[in-house]
Amino acid sequence: MNATPFSLVGKTILITGASSGIGRSTAIECSKMGARLVISGRNEKRLCETFRALEGDGHSYIMADLSDGSQLDELVEQSPTLDGLVNNAGITETLPTQFIKQEKLIHVLEVNTIAPIMLTQKLLKAKKIGRGSSIVFTGSISGTCVCGGGNVLYSTSKGAIHGFMKNAALDLSVKGIRVNEVCPGMIDTHILDNSSISSDMLEVEAGRYPMKRFGKPEEVAYGIIYLLSEASSFVTGTSLVIDGGFTLQ
Repeated sequence: MNATPFSLVGKTILITGASSGIGRSTAIECSKMGARLVISGRNEKRLCETFRALEGDGHSYIMADLSDGSQLDELVEQSPTLDGLVNNAGITETLPTQFIKQEKLIHVLEVNTIAPIMLTQKLLKAKKIGRGSSIVFTGSISGTCVCGGGNVLYSTSKGAIHGFMKNAALDLSVKGIRVNEVCPGMIDTHILDNSSISSDMLEVEAGRYPMKRFGKPEEVAYGIIYLLSEASSFVTGTSLVIDGGFTLQ
């Protein structure tokens, strides 16, 4: 018998976008809680670094660009029967509304919205997500209640995930499958490294948070572990906000 309802012992969990940031931290923290992990990402070098950082045995990794339909199908085929799925892979694109280009809109939606939705659907169809399983999406407060300059594409993609999560939770409740999301505020990862946002702008943004800092990836990981574990067995269709109080203002 597990000593804590937050234990993941005996659970097999697939985590996408595990090569860095929230996905990497989630994989490492889940391994500490006893989960058997299948991690996926596009950067083999960084994915292997995550793999080597996992505690315990029986883990595996699968290289996949989920915006590529054939690679997504391969990931589904190689995946074992799962107790948990963390749809975390994502990208950002900073662009004002008047400068949106269709190809950029499509690219962001392919990675942030279409890929996680279709991965979920394909795993369900293949009967690789069983009764009592938990599906967790990495959403964002940008997809539910916060707007920012140039954030229109990212916000749109996460807003669509928010709507999908709630409807999927209702659809899958009859199968005993729970569907939730975490909605972080700004987290100190490398997702903005190649964006047009400067370090000075980030410092100003951090000052807008009541706790005067951005979140850490592991602080989001702990929320995801809660939603994967039996501690949240009566929780579905919920957005867990992890934003250091940003949305209180």
